[in-house]
Amino acid sequence: MPDAPLLWLDVSAGAAGDMLLAALLDAGAPLDAVRAAVDAVVPGAVRIGRRDVTRAGLRATAVTVEPVTADQPQRPWADVRGLLLAAPLDGSVRTAALAAYGALARAEARVHGIPEGDVHLHEVGALDAIADVVGVCAALRALGVLDGGARVVAGELAVGSGSVRTAHGVLPVPVPAVLELCRGWTVTSGGDRELATPTGAALVTTLAGSCGPLPPMVVTAVGVGAGSWDRPDRANVVRAVLGQPVRSAAPPTGERLDLMVLVETTVDDLDPRLWPTVLDDLLAAGAADAWLTPALMKKGRPGHVLSALATEELAPTIRRLVLDRTSTLGVRQLTVGREVLDRTWVTVETAHGPVEVKVASRAGAVVHTTVEFDAAARLAASSGLPVREVLDAAMAAAAVAGLLPGTPTPEPSRGKAKTTG
Repeated sequence: MPDAPLLWLDVSAGAAGDMLLAALLDAGAPLDAVRAAVDAVVPGAVRIGRRDVTRAGLRATAVTVEPVTADQPQRPWADVRGLLLAAPLDGSVRTAALAAYGALARAEARVHGIPEGDVHLHEVGALDAIADVVGVCAALRALGVLDGGARVVAGELAVGSGSVRTAHGVLPVPVPAVLELCRGWTVTSGGDRELATPTGAALVTTLAGSCGPLPPMVVTAVGVGAGSWDRPDRANVVRAVLGQPVRSAAPPTGERLDLMVLVETTVDDLDPRLWPTVLDDLLAAGAADAWLTPALMKKGRPGHVLSALATEELAPTIRRLVLDRTSTLGVRQLTVGREVLDRTWVTVETAHGPVEVKVASRAGAVVHTTVEFDAAARLAASSGLPVREVLDAAMAAAAVAGLLPGTPTPEPSRGKAKTTG
């Protein structure tokens, strides 16, 4: 069964709702599905079309969203929420659209210093903006990206600079709502005009689970969505790259290698008493492993190499922790392969009491068995025995219980493999 799809959004030239929608349509989302979802929310109110255009010499798809009924310049957030809740939408489309609009409402509330329930959505409450938000969510659903296990990653967001005229008058770019929506996100200016609209920023930052470069994937589709303006020096487009995530690679011997990220830095000026807390914080954040290696640095100074192993999804969190918890000025990141044995925990009974052991297996057969040291230490402390004696007794109990190399992998237990020793 194939993995759930992975979508990467290239928003290095900015993002607006119509650009994102156009990119997803160009990547294969059916226009009829988008029209049906929008019509479910605002029946007969909007006409949606698509056409081929060029931006800086590159082919792209452009979307037209035209209100065909009288529109109102603004809608209260409560009204938009009511429309989404009442519409006969797919549940995942409704949830995604509510998340994007909820983020917009919270951003506007913070900007204007008012309760979220009092927010009136100006440009983002108009029919074309509603169509963009619902259309993007419906397109994601059609591409399978809203299914369980699927993932959306977006690159660094270009927000622009300068000024723009809005319902609140002339505002600096990026406008305040965009900055609020981009809290915790990596942004860049990228140009001398508005590149990211509030609708685009809300969709990117709420629907993408992380901000980062193109992840390892097998590309299955590429969509290019055009913005409204064209200039020769930079294509005004959003790119949507759809594919299957590359989670493992098989070396010639046939073993499975999981692709992981190794985050490292080298430090020579951190109080050594802090290192245990740094390692604890990395492990608590979800790193698969974290360790410290002594190193001789430039000018003959002693230092340490801090290493943390994590999944690609956790890499941004791990990088931030390393930068926050140490005195380093930078980190490096490598993609590495990791082969792991299957692990099963079994409790064995010794003459001193129960001890948990970890059984490592491959292809259904035991490779080796290890006593959980902390469990042995706790039993030793409660019984007044040396830890070594408890370790030896637990290993003997595991051998008597048949937890030996080459034997079938046992079922996880709490007291099933019992013996004395």
